[in-house]
Amino acid sequence: MSNFNAYLQLGWEHILDIEGYDHMLFLVALLALYTIRQWKPVLILITAFTIGHSITLMLAGLRGPMIDGDMVEFLIPVTILITVMGNLLLANKKQQKGFGWRYAMAGFFGLIHGMGFSNFFNELMGPEAEIVTPLLAFNLGIELGQIAFVLILLIIQFLLINFTRMQTRSWNLVLSGAAGGVALTLLIETYPF
Repeated sequence: MSNFNAYLQLGWEHILDIEGYDHMLFLVALLALYTIRQWKPVLILITAFTIGHSITLMLAGLRGPMIDGDMVEFLIPVTILITVMGNLLLANKKQQKGFGWRYAMAGFFGLIHGMGFSNFFNELMGPEAEIVTPLLAFNLGIELGQIAFVLILLIIQFLLINFTRMQTRSWNLVLSGAAGGVALTLLIETYPF
């Protein structure tokens, strides 16, 4: 297996690893308000999140400025809780217009999640000299895994709403509540002070 493929696989496995569920939990919270028919806002949200976490992954992976790993692990559940609170505030809104702030939020929170990815990546790399190719491959693996997870989530949501007649609002409340509960537990576990 080539070096590129090895790091691609490591990125894929990292995002889909059940032990790294905090990033998947953020995606669950981020997409709880949307259906598969709203693919355009979903695409924009995921792109904003991707740009954010790719920036900090690349900067930190290239040995740029870093935030303490414990602080990052604390901030990740904070991003989930803030997203969940936004979902709950918007639960009764039928019209999704004027939600542009969610795109900016997804991009900003992506910066924080990228620091989490970079901490893992830097542990993998150690002092290895050639870093650009592994970094690109690892990031691509993360993106491919993220796309797979988002598609699975949207398909499950589509099936539940269309075949069990679950209301979109109920889907949002169930997902947001579950994500918020787990994030609160993570927040308590990772409290660094």
